[in-house]
Amino acid sequence: MGYYSGMQNARDRLLLAAAELLESGGTPSTRAVCERAGVQAPTLYHHFGSKQGLIDAVLNHGFTQYVTAESTGDPLDDLRTGWDRHVRFGLEHPAFYGLLYGRAEPGKPCAVTAPAHAALRDRFTEAAAKGLLKVPAQDAAEQVLAANVGVTLTLITQPEPDFALSERVREAALAGVLHTASTGPQTTRANAALTLRALVGEDPSGLTRGEQALLDELLERLGR
Repeated sequence: MGYYSGMQNARDRLLLAAAELLESGGTPSTRAVCERAGVQAPTLYHHFGSKQGLIDAVLNHGFTQYVTAESTGDPLDDLRTGWDRHVRFGLEHPAFYGLLYGRAEPGKPCAVTAPAHAALRDRFTEAAAKGLLKVPAQDAAEQVLAANVGVTLTLITQPEPDFALSERVREAALAGVLHTASTGPQTTRANAALTLRALVGEDPSGLTRGEQALLDELLERLGR
């Protein structure tokens, strides 16, 4: 009998078994996962297609737990909270995090970490609608996520994580893409274009698809 034989759902048993084995370090074997879950290998393949499919499902489940946060209406506060949640997730689940960001392949974005990028892009789009964005939302999301990942990996390797370092990097990264409270919303042509693009994206009513595409292209050029 497996470690989780009392659980009725074989899929859940496999997810839990793989998660705990991943947390203990390294990539678990199919045999180890199945023994712990109390199932045979065909059951794993039935639910996940392969061992890698199971691992991706575990990572995606863990990752989406931290990126699914409701907007408070304050983009800057939401971005700071999201950064801190990201760091905390990495420190609490270093084995997960290492697999999430340690499997980079040239020219191939990671589908598992895509929710983080999408969540950041949404937050920056909200900031653009308030006139706070210096660069396009997509660019801002890429810059801040790169900094967030870098500082999290650094803190994981430290015997005592330096959270002050995380805060300094966070504020520098956000200052690079946002107008802060000290400067306030800006009214330059580029900033106005970024704001209008975000507002049209939220409410495209009255525009055909062709008109919206043309306007998006024009506003993107003006926003750079």
